[in-house]
Amino acid sequence: MIGIIDYGMGNLYSVSKALERLNYEYVISGDPQQLKQTKGLILPGVGSFRDAMHILNETGLASFIRAAVREGMPLFGICLGMQLLFEESEENGLTEGLQLLKGRVVRFPGVTANGETYKVPHMGWNRLQFRHPSPLLTNVEEGYVYFVHSYYVDTDDDSVVLASSTYDVDVPAVVGKGHVFGTQFHPEKSSEIGMKILKNYAIIVEGEGKA
Repeated sequence: MIGIIDYGMGNLYSVSKALERLNYEYVISGDPQQLKQTKGLILPGVGSFRDAMHILNETGLASFIRAAVREGMPLFGICLGMQLLFEESEENGLTEGLQLLKGRVVRFPGVTANGETYKVPHMGWNRLQFRHPSPLLTNVEEGYVYFVHSYYVDTDDDSVVLASSTYDVDVPAVVGKGHVFGTQFHPEKSSEIGMKILKNYAIIVEGEGKA
């Protein structure tokens, strides 16, 4: 069973419906004791990094997530949930993240090196470009997935960037290290590619694949 972490800032409905379509059991909960009984976690997220970390810290979920990862439980962050996996974010002032992966979350500059402006947020379909092999990307094509975000991850650790997209800058689109994974895009809104990624994560959780 997969535990979808409910901290009041995630699109729980679309994620749970995607798991239902894949016929995988899940529970939606903000209770660490209940989430401990699952085999893997999904951390969704929509909104402000600072607000999200405040809630995770106040509820004890941040400590629970770190401990669960240390004990080997798989974790998958989606959109803001992916950003929360990293060290810190500059959104609304510098805020410490879960610090499971190395990198900082920064805002799209909105201006190219040539001085041309472009739209922020990055919203709509963009193409994946694979960087490193991963069980999360088994049988996944370099097609288009759906993004909605104004901030992106800036990391010097290229090894964690499994796939990227280009939106003036290089955007980490799929990240992973060990049994910690994340997508900046919404897999549950990204048609066949997104569903394959969710299915691959469920297989990893079940122990049929190796992180």
